[in-house]
Amino acid sequence: MVIAAYNDNGYKLMVFLHILAVIVAFAPSFVWPFVSVRLKQRGEAAGPVISQLAGGNTMKIYGPAAVLAGIFGFGIIGMSDKLWEFSAAWISAGMLVWFLILGVMFGMMAPAEKKLAEGDASAEKILSMAGGILHLLLAIELIIMVFKPGAPAGL
Repeated sequence: MVIAAYNDNGYKLMVFLHILAVIVAFAPSFVWPFVSVRLKQRGEAAGPVISQLAGGNTMKIYGPAAVLAGIFGFGIIGMSDKLWEFSAAWISAGMLVWFLILGVMFGMMAPAEKKLAEGDASAEKILSMAGGILHLLLAIELIIMVFKPGAPAGL
């Protein structure tokens, strides 16, 4: 039984959910550094304030949204009527980068958020580094998803 096929409403819904999950997962990693800079300019300690406002959100919101983004991506591939195959190099590369993103979120960011909330100021540097790595991985993921290296021309 086919639930949806390439480019029908079910497929478009899956693409919508995929993009929405990406926005929820990654928008905060672009916003919080700006908030941090503003707090520092005002002479306020950014770490404690941000940890009060966003502490634990990687485990509660951003991480699960990143997981869902990948799951919805798998759904898009499955609904593509064999247009996209899991064995395609660009899809395999995208999955690898997705796993790295999850590793950074759950292995670096979440523990650093917890330490920062407990008062460990050194965790702010780890959180900042993880944010930078996350931005780089997201840029790589976007390049892979948009340009689809190795895919047939015109697809």
